[in-house]
Formats: sequence, structure tokens, C-alpha cells
Amino acid sequence: MIRDVSGLNEARDGSLPDANALVGVQKMAAANSNTATRHILQSSLYLTVRTAEAISLRISDILEYSPTKESFISSIGRFNVATLEDVKNMHLHDFGIFIELAPDEEEKQLLENNIQQALSRDQIYLEDAIDIREVKNLKLANQLLKVRRRKKLEQDQAASQANIKAQADANSQNTQVAAQMEVQKNEALTAQKLQLIQVESELEMQKMQTEKELKKELMKYEFDLNVAIKQQDNDLLDKKEKYKEDRKDERTRIQASQQSRLIEQRKDRKGEQEFESAGNDTMGSGFNLEMFEPR
Repeated sequence: MIRDVSGLNEARDGSLPDANALVGVQKMAAANSNTATRHILQSSLYLTVRTAEAISLRISDILEYSPTKESFISSIGRFNVATLEDVKNMHLHDFGIFIELAPDEEEKQLLENNIQQALSRDQIYLEDAIDIREVKNLKLANQLLKVRRRKKLEQDQAASQANIKAQADANSQNTQVAAQMEVQKNEALTAQKLQLIQVESELEMQKMQTEKELKKELMKYEFDLNVAIKQQDNDLLDKKEKYKEDRKDERTRIQASQQSRLIEQRKDRKGEQEFESAGNDTMGSGFNLEMFEPR
């Protein structure tokens, strides 16, 4: 009944465990007991921390305000008090009072798994693993593992860069030798190409000169032909204009001749005897030779 009320069981109270109980069952029982009594552990830690903080504040108050300062100095000695002189100017958070429990087997196993994983991936050295296992504080051990892992990574990167640089230097030397040979080869090819280009240029100049002479003759012939065609066009245009003027003069002459005849006819009709009746005169019938006059 006491075990049921307190949460302590035979796996944790130090009594002889059952010989037939499995190890996993014993661990589960111990873990359940730790969970049941966790509030007691947390209360104990809280009281311990608050007691340490109260003692620190009390010592600071004694050194600064208490009338029993001299008695306190006499009790612990002036040399120890000189060490505590800076305490009265410090705040409570400056004392850094905290309690860290020692890691249990499960937490140690997690740390060991991290160490083994880092070793398998070649992220830390064996000496680093030994140093990490010596740290009792689990948080500090994990931080040390991170630091050593980062340091190993930086060292590997530096070594890799050094290898890359050495390989690059070797490649650069090989490339330089190959480049010199290539330059010599290119110089020989360039000389041959220059000679070939020079011959081709001379041939091209001769070709261009010949084409120039031919084009010049062709352009002269074309110019003469265009001049002749233009001259013919101008002659044809002059003939056409002359023909138009001649036709215009002819029409003018014909019109003048017709008008002269009409005038003469009118004069001749005035001297003739008119036989038409008064009702058939030109005014009444609306018929008159003036209608045939050109307009």
C-alpha cells in the first residue's frame, strides 16, 4: 500500500527484484516510478535553488546594510570578506545559481549514439570522442560534440581546398606546357596561313582589277546606250509636240476658213430677194444658219 501511495516500487526502492522479471519490464517500472515522484524531485530542486539564492542575497545584505558586519568579518576572516566585496554590487541573476542533474543511463546512451554516428561518418576524431565521454554534464557534452564536429569539418574543408589547389597547380603546369606546344604549333600554322592568305589576296586583287575594268567598260557602254535612248525619247517627244502644234494650227486655220465662209454667205444672203412668208421667217421658225456657226 505504501508503494501504491508513494509511487515507489521494487524496481526503485532497492529491494531484491523478481528474478523472473525481464530487464525491459524493470526499466519501465523504474521509469514509471520516476514519473510518479517527479514532483518531489522538482520540489527538492526548487527549494535548493531558492535557498542558495536567499543565502547569496543575505550575504550581500550583511556586507552592505547589516550592523553585524564586523561580527561576520570576524567569523569568516577579512581575506574571505575581501573576496565577497564584489557580491554586494551584483544582481541575483549574476550569481548563476542553477542545478543540473547527472544524466541517467538513457541520456548517456543517446549521447553515445550521437558519438558513434559522428565517428561512423568521420565527423570527429577518436580523441574527440574520448574527451566528450569525460564530460559529466550532458548539455556541455553535446555542445562539445558540436564544436569538435564543426572543427573537424573546417579541417576537412581546408585539406580538401589544399588538395584542390595542389591539383590545380599541377594541372596549371601541364596546361602551361601544353599551351607552349600549342603556341608553337599555331605559329607554324599561322605562317602557312599567312602565305596562303597573301597569295589569295594577290589573286583577289587581280580579279578585282579585272572586274573593275570590265565594269568600267560595261558602265560606259550602258551610259552611251542610255544617252542614245534618251536622245531618241527626246526626239520622239519633240516630234510629238510638233505634231500636236501642227494639228492645232490646222484646226485653227480650218475654223478661220469656215468663219470666213459663213461671213461671206451672210453678206451674200442680204443682197438676195426673200420669198418666204412672214410666218416662215427665221425668227418664227427657229431655224437659222447661225446655228452652224462654230462656238
